[in-house]
Amino acid sequence: MTQFTRRKFLIATGTAAIAGPWVHTARAAEFEYKFGTNLPATHPLSARLIEATKAIKEQTDGKLNIRVFPNNQLGGDPAMFAQLRSGALEFFTVSGANALSSLVPKAAISGVGFAFKNYDQVWQALDGDLGKHIRAQITGAGLVVMDKIWDNGFRQITNNVKPISTATDLSSMKIRVPIGKLWISLFESLGAAPSGISFNEVYSALQTHVVDGQENPLAIASVARLYEVQKYCSLTNHMWDGFWVLSNKNSWNKIPPRLQEIAAKNFNEYAVLQRKDIAEMNSQLRKSLEEKGMVFNTADPASFRDKLRSSNYYANWRKEFGDEAWALLEKLSGKLA
Repeated sequence: MTQFTRRKFLIATGTAAIAGPWVHTARAAEFEYKFGTNLPATHPLSARLIEATKAIKEQTDGKLNIRVFPNNQLGGDPAMFAQLRSGALEFFTVSGANALSSLVPKAAISGVGFAFKNYDQVWQALDGDLGKHIRAQITGAGLVVMDKIWDNGFRQITNNVKPISTATDLSSMKIRVPIGKLWISLFESLGAAPSGISFNEVYSALQTHVVDGQENPLAIASVARLYEVQKYCSLTNHMWDGFWVLSNKNSWNKIPPRLQEIAAKNFNEYAVLQRKDIAEMNSQLRKSLEEKGMVFNTADPASFRDKLRSSNYYANWRKEFGDEAWALLEKLSGKLA
């Protein structure tokens, strides 16, 4: 198993990003596919995807060659999701609460605000009955989805105004969120002024003060250099976010079953490795970001949950997702609404 320190990780990914899926071999691939993702090449998700696709190419004797395009090279999430559905893009990794929820509304349930307290709850839910329920919804919408969800992490709030300690500190704050109904609803319910902006535009929106803050896992704040344009980082753990690996159904069905099996096996195995990368990276990131000038504080989750209950956020989303899916969520999260 690869042992990652953050330094080794960045060095390794820099090498992998160049050498991974672009290595020339004499054998011509029968299937030349593209894989789009919105995260930088130095993020554990992009790095492990490059490793996974390299393994797939080797194990299929070069028959299936999947090139990874990180960092929104193929467009923002809405654009890549549209390409995936049309068949112009064969693979895409996307948050269930983001672009995917426009087609599969129940995929957003894993991102309900302040639902999961820790990773034990997350993996029991997403590798268990809740994940199975979500994957069935995705399959029913005409997409192919791998079994294991990749980790984006618990999300934190950064801004240039003040530390966020309780829900009242968010009142009227202009904050960037991904383009997704669940995110908009969460921050509106908390009294903030959210604005849906694609990730490739986040840095400039913060730099030019279009918004005061944003929310993302620490790994993204680091690799996207958001510390250059943000001062305060409040550890809220307000939402857990993960990425499903999706494939266009027609493109997937063109691949022979044996090659499908190899691809799925590697995507699922590397998902587990990537989860460990995120855990290790997160354990080091607070110190690293503090050294770069960010000021940290830990928020009180109880005040946020109380605000969400009083604003009917939980009650409204229970109606939206339905009793069956909500029961699967509360099986691990505890009573929310």
